[in-house]
Amino acid sequence: MKTKKQSSIPASLIAMMLCLVSFHTQAESTLSVPQLIVRDTSSKLQAAMKSNPPSGNYDRASQIVSDIIEPHIDFTRVSRLVLGKHWKRATPEQRQKFKKEFRELLIRTYAVAFSEYSEWDIKYLPLKTHPEDKKVLVKTEIIRPGASPIAVNYRMFHKNDSWKVYDVVIEGISFINNYRTTFKNEVARSGSLDSVIARLAEKNNKSAHSSGKDS
Repeated sequence: MKTKKQSSIPASLIAMMLCLVSFHTQAESTLSVPQLIVRDTSSKLQAAMKSNPPSGNYDRASQIVSDIIEPHIDFTRVSRLVLGKHWKRATPEQRQKFKKEFRELLIRTYAVAFSEYSEWDIKYLPLKTHPEDKKVLVKTEIIRPGASPIAVNYRMFHKNDSWKVYDVVIEGISFINNYRTTFKNEVARSGSLDSVIARLAEKNNKSAHSSGKDS
């Protein structure tokens, strides 16, 4: 009997979740617009990493996120989904602070994942889309030498004439659900969203300070 997967997502897998992969794809004519966005973003990341590897450098990781990845991720939507009911209850100031610190958390995760970077191939599974579609699930498999394929599915939505990623599911583990459970438990444990934001900010500051010493 299979049990439901409930585990934290390793940094190396979060890297793949947010397109930090190097891959070869099918011919461009066989890919849909959402698939092409994932492919092109990843190609740019690969080029940036090869030309100037971040090697765990926090500032370099931040630059890559801002320049290449962030335009294709709706951090407001991601933050709202991650906080769930707590987002609805939060003030505009709390929402802004959480989004800022959560983005920093992802950047810290990138910095760790970059150090584990290696070559991957990706296989796109068939995707049928219609002009009226506002949401799609881009299904892929990450192919690793001598290992079983990893199912990585990108949830994307269409808004203002562009497709953006708002969730990724790796081997059945949802990025959104994973962090939603984490922050839900932290709010319950600390008693307030402000405490969670403050703790997250403290962790981010310590990480940035540590990275500054190492770089």
